[in-house]
Amino acid sequence: MDGFLLVDKAGDMTSHDVVAIARKNLNTKKVGHAGTLDPMATGVLVLGVGIATRLLPYITDGKKAYEATISLGSSTHTDDKEGNVTFKASNEVISSITDQKITEEISRFKGIIKQKPSSVSAIKIDGKSAHARVRAGEAIDIPERDVEIEQIEVKQIRHLSDAIEVDISVICMAGTYIRAIARDLGSALKSGGHLTFLRRTLVSPFLLDQCQVINEAKLIPISEVIDKIFTIRRIEATEKQEILFGRTIDQNSISGVVAALDENDNFVALLENKLQGSAMVAAPILVNTSSQQSGVK
Repeated sequence: MDGFLLVDKAGDMTSHDVVAIARKNLNTKKVGHAGTLDPMATGVLVLGVGIATRLLPYITDGKKAYEATISLGSSTHTDDKEGNVTFKASNEVISSITDQKITEEISRFKGIIKQKPSSVSAIKIDGKSAHARVRAGEAIDIPERDVEIEQIEVKQIRHLSDAIEVDISVICMAGTYIRAIARDLGSALKSGGHLTFLRRTLVSPFLLDQCQVINEAKLIPISEVIDKIFTIRRIEATEKQEILFGRTIDQNSISGVVAALDENDNFVALLENKLQGSAMVAAPILVNTSSQQSGVK
């Protein structure tokens, strides 16, 4: 049982909750996910089943898109609405913030920027997630890092009596925290800011409209989507046997990782060009041993 489940994650569920349901529904323990979503967040969550779990890192590292709402006027210790309020701006400060100021500050997030992840993120510190350490009472300080935001746009701004709600859309690379954008926007405007809504609409190459709720999601064979993740190399039966024995074959025509498919469109392996002695060859870096079985994809 190998393939992907494209799930529209509901709110108030952890990514692990979704994986647990999939394991029960499919009666297999070999299920993983690409890119954690907080319980508050909804939207695209890609699950890998069987050998597809080993393809998930290539999906996790790709482009993502989000729709989000930022509340300006207060900060929380989690940088979202589920945290405790740590700062609240005066009505005078809030009323002084114009739409132009907001859009100007939002535009500064575009490109490669320095971002400090939230202390309650899923980032592992000595093998334990940051949010678990915070809940255990530890003080966590995660260093800032480079992240890339390809596109960020203000969709709507609503001025309320004691806050300003800002709807944004974001296209970014892996490692970007939308909660951190809310926090940093609030800091720049001296108003405080936190996230109140987050919906992921893309985990490249998978879109939200391809997803279903967890109990309705159907297993998609690897062969149906592999060409959206990797460049494809068609291999002959003799090459397939060499790969299944862990041997190299003639080098790929392009650099980087490619997916090898046999004449029946079975996913056989991931190949990467490597120098062996004085010759360049295509070496298997992941082998799908179940592809030996007829009809398995």
